[in-house]
Amino acid sequence: MSHGINIRAVPYDHPDAAALDAQVQVEYRQRYDGEGDATFLDPAMFLPPNGLYLLAYDDDGTPLASGAWRGQEKNDEGYSDGDAEIKRMYVVPQARGRGLARRILAELEADALAAGRSRMVLETGDKQPEAIALYLSSGYALSEKFGYYRDYPSSRCMAKPLRATADA
Repeated sequence: MSHGINIRAVPYDHPDAAALDAQVQVEYRQRYDGEGDATFLDPAMFLPPNGLYLLAYDDDGTPLASGAWRGQEKNDEGYSDGDAEIKRMYVVPQARGRGLARRILAELEADALAAGRSRMVLETGDKQPEAIALYLSSGYALSEKFGYYRDYPSSRCMAKPLRATADA
């Protein structure tokens, strides 16, 4: 039984990242009637200082969770200058309930703030109540819709000012 968790930055195209991404796509297809996330993501989007991709590993080196942010500026998809968009938050089923998503989220927020970003934003769906609960309990509020899924009725967009996080 492993006890420690090691969170480290890896490239988005790292094999462990790809494996967790494949798992989250399976879960999306199960929850959303066969549809995965079609948002275009390129590994370069997550390169510091304009982004970060994190994986959480157990003592045995097994990847358990992922999360990332990428910088966004004002554009026709509804983003604002200084946004840091959360992507690929995922915890494998056997590691859920251990606070991994909350730990990754806190590291992503701190990194985005250090990189000069002013607001964290994210898009999730109404069939992911655990994600919505996590974000609401972490200070996020529903916001105007943005991004690839902004016109989908099931889409839920949320935002959190990062300056408030630093001042809290």
